[in-house]
Amino acid sequence: MMWIAASIALVIFIIIALIRLIIGPTTPDRLVALDTINTIVIVIMVVLGAAYKEVFLIDIAIVYALLSFVTTLYIAKYIEKGNF
Repeated sequence: MMWIAASIALVIFIIIALIRLIIGPTTPDRLVALDTINTIVIVIMVVLGAAYKEVFLIDIAIVYALLSFVTTLYIAKYIEKGNF
């Protein structure tokens, strides 16, 4: 039950970051909010993987983290060029 409560709290944090993503005044603010959401999703996968003793959720979290990192780098490079 404790794991589910932690996951629910993390979902609330995602909602808060989603609000920042929608109303963020600048593009870098939105990028940070998106990266925060990705990080919280990874934490949720690891927490649920530990709670249910399912290793595949942790494996998926690792792959998702790598893809999230590459995507963040790509978007940051795009913003740096001033094409937003």
